[in-house]
Order: sequence, then structure tokens, then C-alpha cells
Amino acid sequence: MRKSSSASGLAFDCLNVIIMLAIVVATVYPFLYILSYSFSTASKMTGGLMLFPEGFNLDSYRIALGNPAIVKSAVVSVERTILGPLVMIVVTSMAAYCITRDELIGVRYIRRFFVFTMYFSSGLIPSYMLIKNLGMIGSFWVYIIPSAVNVFSMILIKTYIESVPKSMEEAAIVDGANDFKLYWQVVFPVCTPVIAAVVLFSAVEQWNSFVDTQIYNTMYPKLYTLQYVLYQTLSGASSLSQIKSQAITGTQSFVSPQTLKMAITIITVVPIMFVYPFLQKHFTKGLLIGSVKG
Repeated sequence: MRKSSSASGLAFDCLNVIIMLAIVVATVYPFLYILSYSFSTASKMTGGLMLFPEGFNLDSYRIALGNPAIVKSAVVSVERTILGPLVMIVVTSMAAYCITRDELIGVRYIRRFFVFTMYFSSGLIPSYMLIKNLGMIGSFWVYIIPSAVNVFSMILIKTYIESVPKSMEEAAIVDGANDFKLYWQVVFPVCTPVIAAVVLFSAVEQWNSFVDTQIYNTMYPKLYTLQYVLYQTLSGASSLSQIKSQAITGTQSFVSPQTLKMAITIITVVPIMFVYPFLQKHFTKGLLIGSVKG
């Protein structure tokens, strides 16, 4: 009986390993393919599966990074990825703290109001009209102000704050701290794990966003984000021909539209990957504690 149980357990482990390896390959290979393709020489490409570059060269990256539009869009993306989460965490975390105060007049209705917005939105046309009337069309702040309040993140932070021992807040109140000082000097430092998780969510969202550029700033090239330039490139827009026109003489045989697309894709993906190691230690803890009460 034990041998049968042991054999079935071994078979399950083997099957589990095979499934996990298949998932890993399916997840990693597309990125590896794009990376290898971007470093390959166009004239030596044979097609099919690719694990390593064919005819290694950096001309695609040299052309892409030498294009002023890509450099400018990268700066815009970095700016919104840094400033957006900072503004969001200040506004959203303070709102989360306020709705944990049961003594706040009408706090129950305020909570319901925020939750209501998670299920029902105004739609694209009213949102566009609001942004236009606020004068943010053609402005960098259209990337920052509308995302300053994130209800999902607010609920995570609220739940985390409610798990903080009340004795800490009571001790600060006895020492004469007001609500503002209580939050920034007592509650906020304790909420570092969930703050890190929320900031990571916001940073990734800001970096990957391109729809807001397409809707509000499509007529303002100086405000294009890197993801929007990638979108234009992958959709075959004129930006690709502009990039190729700046190619270094003699590199045409080494570079193709596809290698340029792959290089730009890697340029947009790699920077945000470096954010994860710095927030990894706080991410899981903050997400779990902030989403489960008790």
C-alpha cells in the first residue's frame, strides 16, 4: 500500500514538474525570441525557432536609441513613471486613512461612493470632455492628475491601516499628535509593505500606458510616451520609416523593420524590469496583508 502511494506521489510530482516547465518555457521563450531577434543580423536570419542571435550586431539599438523621438518619449515615460506613483500614493493613502476614521461624518457613504466607482464609470466621452474642460489636453499633467486616486489601491491601504494596532495611534495622540502628524509619522511608516506593492502596481501601469496618449496627446509629439511610440511602430505607422531614414550608411543589410521593432520592444520592457528587485521584499507581504482583513 505504501509503495502504491509512493508511486502515485512520484508520478504526481513528475507531472507537476513537466507542467511547470512547460509554463516556464511558454512564458520565457517569447521574450528570449524577441531579445535574440533584436540582436540578429537581418541578412543572416533563417526564420523558425531562435534561441540565440544569428549574426550578432547592435545596429538596431544604435538606430533606435539614436532617434530623437524615441529618446524624448523615453524621458516622458520615465517622468510619468516616477511622478505618477508619487502623486498617487500621497493622495490615495491619505484618502484611505480618512475613510478608516469612523468618527468622520458620513464616512459610510464616502466608502460606498468610492466602491461604486469601481463598478460604474462615466465612459470615454464624458471623461474626454472633462479633461478638455480642465485644460489638460496637450499637457503632461493628463498623465498624472486623472490617476491620482486609485480606489483599488485605496482599499488595500485602508485594510492594512485597520490591521495596525490601535495602541500605536493612541500613544501618538496622548503625545499631542494631530491627524496629519499621526498619519505621516506613525501610520505611513508602518504601511511600507503595502505602499511598496501599490507603488509597483502604479509604476508598471504608468510605464505601460499608451491609450491616454492616443486619446489626449496624439497631436503633441513632444508628449509621446515610449509605449505609444512602440504602438505606432508595431502598427506600421510612419514612425518606423522615420527611424529607418536615420540609419547609419552601410547598416541597411544588417537591419530590417522587424529587428527594429524587436529592439524598440526590448527598450520598452527592460527598464521596468529593474523596478521589481527593489520592491520584491515588500510586494507579497503588502499585497496579502492589505487584501485580507483579520
